[in-house]
Amino acid sequence: MSFNVRPLTVADFGQARPMLIDMGFVDDQTALEIRFSEFCTRSDWGLLGAFEAATLLGYAALQDYGPHLRSGNSHRTAKLHDLYTDPQARRRGVGRVLMRAAEAWARAHGLRYLFWYANLREATPAYLGMGYTAGEEVQESYRYFEIDFGEANTRIPAPEATVDG
Repeated sequence: MSFNVRPLTVADFGQARPMLIDMGFVDDQTALEIRFSEFCTRSDWGLLGAFEAATLLGYAALQDYGPHLRSGNSHRTAKLHDLYTDPQARRRGVGRVLMRAAEAWARAHGLRYLFWYANLREATPAYLGMGYTAGEEVQESYRYFEIDFGEANTRIPAPEATVDG
């Protein structure tokens, strides 16, 4: 199945709203609409939607954390905050298409890492099914995932720091 993935716009809020609410932790629905419209235009946020015709089937929300204090842009990181597929569209490849789009967004922004946490019930098995590898640790019923976009020969452990007294 082929889906059209594109950045979400303010006009998509009507379709995105029930998905955002279903994800949970919505403090105020009026504030949610205002934040959504603001985040659609922020360069440090990627709000991506997967559409079939004009119907939104799912979305991904990721944030570029910007330059790192110590390493500048060489270790810039993004966090995938949300990956949601409408229950009626699950198991059709929507999540996989959105993850590929999230990876492309991260690469286009010059990021080194993309990370996220996934609950153990539904999300972790879905990510594993897409071919991602979880970290061994489990924290409060969540698994940690990370993609390193760096070249294999640049993945060198940090040098041991010394503190001059």
